[in-house]
Amino acid sequence: MPPRSPLAVFAAAALLAACAAGPDDVRPKMDVPATYKETVDWKPADPRAAASGLAWWQAYGDPVLNGLESDAQAANQNIRQAEATYRQAKAIVDEDRAGLFPTLGATFGGERARTNTNGKVRTGNSLGLGLAGSWEPDLWGSVRRQIESGVASAQASADDLAAARLSIQTTLAQDYVQLRIADQQRDLYATTVQAYTKALSLTRAQHDAGVALQSDVSLAEAQLAQAQAAAVDLDATRAQLEHAIAVLTGRAPAQFTLAAAPASQPLALQMPATPAGLPSELLEHRPDIAGAERRAAAANALIGVAKAAYFPQLTLSANGSFNGASLANLFDTPGRVWSLGASLAQTLFDGGLRTARVKQAEAAYDVTVAQYKETVLGGFQQVEDELALLRLLSQETTFQDQAVRSSLQAEESALAQYRAGTLSYINVVTTHATLLANQRAQVQLRGRLIAASITLVSATGGGWSASDPLAAAPAASAASAAQPQ
Repeated sequence: MPPRSPLAVFAAAALLAACAAGPDDVRPKMDVPATYKETVDWKPADPRAAASGLAWWQAYGDPVLNGLESDAQAANQNIRQAEATYRQAKAIVDEDRAGLFPTLGATFGGERARTNTNGKVRTGNSLGLGLAGSWEPDLWGSVRRQIESGVASAQASADDLAAARLSIQTTLAQDYVQLRIADQQRDLYATTVQAYTKALSLTRAQHDAGVALQSDVSLAEAQLAQAQAAAVDLDATRAQLEHAIAVLTGRAPAQFTLAAAPASQPLALQMPATPAGLPSELLEHRPDIAGAERRAAAANALIGVAKAAYFPQLTLSANGSFNGASLANLFDTPGRVWSLGASLAQTLFDGGLRTARVKQAEAAYDVTVAQYKETVLGGFQQVEDELALLRLLSQETTFQDQAVRSSLQAEESALAQYRAGTLSYINVVTTHATLLANQRAQVQLRGRLIAASITLVSATGGGWSASDPLAAAPAASAASAAQPQ
């Protein structure tokens, strides 16, 4: 008969499953620098569950960006896809865990039949009720290794969800910055077109007075048309960025419009201060690094699954049934039938199949280890790149601001000399073009600084402090969700 209590099943499993085939999980070792080239106080990373619940974008102080990020968290389709994949991974773990327990089935049937024995015809009824159970004890840890692999894969899936969220957050923030930079450049071109229009009027007046040549008028007209064309090109860039933001927030472009920033405050984003020394714990929370480490753990457990096939399989079975002509005598003693059984199966020859599968599992593990190490190195590179970029762009800003101030002075001086008739208009055009180029570079440099800051936040896993992040979101982090139940 089947076991009387589930406790007996667990007790038997504990006694029989005394070992597990294959190596235990050990985080891959790699030689990484103790410090960063671009900063100090860093140590080698020790990956852990990703922290995806950080509202880091709030540190930039733009309420419009805050609202867009909230919309993306709720409606972005890539995030929804990652969430569904994570739920699927947890269900697979539950499926694997079912292998630890016995299966039990029940049957109930009835029939009416006519028989002819030696010319004697008889018609009668027959009823049957049966229970059957079977169990394969996890003697060599195959099921446990499979569960271990599934849990690690589910944790990696949770890290993928965190990575998807961080990627969408970062992409949205970057697109929003570029859109606001386009707004700022549109305001710059609006001012420039006004200045060029006044310069054209001045040139025409000079020409009518016989002081300026027709070529000067043509140059002024060309300069104005070129600025107007560049302003239209900015409109096209802004439209594309607006469409991209609409899709990131889960809406069709036709359903979304983002108002232009006011000319008085075209760039509401504030630049958070970057700490001089960033703690290495930040890199440990990068979801891609955490996910790569968990995938290596999952692949390592599958080696044990493959090696368990070398050992025999034990199957325990039990059956019990009642048979009778009617319900009234179905449970009478003559109709009771039961059986207990055990079988041990061992593959003696498989042409090297099991060996090949072990080698495949070991090779797959080596692939995930290499991918993990490459991901860690990529994380170090990205942080180094953004730290260097922020440092150098800050220096560049100082020079660029000076270039704008000098260009303004040069333009004012050239216009004054042109009005006095001591300077040709080609010199005025040159100073106009130089000023516009420097002003555009100044605006673009501001955008590059903020974009580099956003990328650095993303490169460190969504914050600049492991214990006190830029901002804490109310949503639960993927770290707690990464433990399948």
